Amino acid sequence: MGGQTSPGGVSSATPAGDRPAAASRCTRPRWVAARFGAVADASDALDPTRIPRHIACVMDGNGRWAQARGLPRTEGHRAGEHALFEVVDEALELGVEWLTVYAFSTENWRRPRDEVRFLIDFNEDILLRRRDELNERGVRIRFVGRRNWRVPRRLIRRMDEATELTRRNRRLTFTIAFNYGGRAEIVDAVRSLIAAGTPADKVDERRIARHLYDPEMPDPDLVIRTSGEYRISNFLLWQLAYSELYFTEVLWPDFGRRELVAAIRDYQQRERRFGAVDGG
Repeated sequence: MGGQTSPGGVSSATPAGDRPAAASRCTRPRWVAARFGAVADASDALDPTRIPRHIACVMDGNGRWAQARGLPRTEGHRAGEHALFEVVDEALELGVEWLTVYAFSTENWRRPRDEVRFLIDFNEDILLRRRDELNERGVRIRFVGRRNWRVPRRLIRRMDEATELTRRNRRLTFTIAFNYGGRAEIVDAVRSLIAAGTPADKVDERRIARHLYDPEMPDPDLVIRTSGEYRISNFLLWQLAYSELYFTEVLWPDFGRRELVAAIRDYQQRERRFGAVDGG
């Protein structure tokens, strides 16, 4: 998928406008967690009772990873596939129930035509190569985004095939946000409410949530963004109201099991209040 690095090859296209911003690194909010020094092995103990149910990833840094090695940007997307499936593997081992990745944003169509074409072809190829393996491991594949706007029909067919093949699986729900934008999702939900004839005085949070792209998806507990950028870039805007945010300097192709465990360890050290005050 494009911009941010996407699923196991699912290439992630960084949202338009997301470029290194030196000023943003001068003052970091308390909730920004960077990677310092070596990260413990993935086998290190985590509290099994506090594993996030839903982890969402903004897979950023593929292009910079490739450029730093004198490679074409497309090679960064290829390297991102390995990182993605390391994360999938670890999520399965830890008992994470939902994993959502930002593969291609509604803004990524602004990228060079050749890169967009590569990302579409690459993601189609990944689905073909990986869907049987994921199905055998009990992974349910889902997609969110404006699938009927600009997305080639052949890719839509691959999405439908993967969704149908894995629909009965429940070990891990792997959601790929493709041609996705958080604002677009909210707009589409409101349009759906209007089309359903919902009176204005009956519109509330619960009804809006029922008209999102995947009403079954729980809000993310933990959102991870790689590459040292401190933005959410139009990702799951409705769902992130109380999510814990974790930012790391690691570029997505270098993100793997150990880095995921480090993010979860940081998450487990936080107290989630959901707008309330400390009980103490």
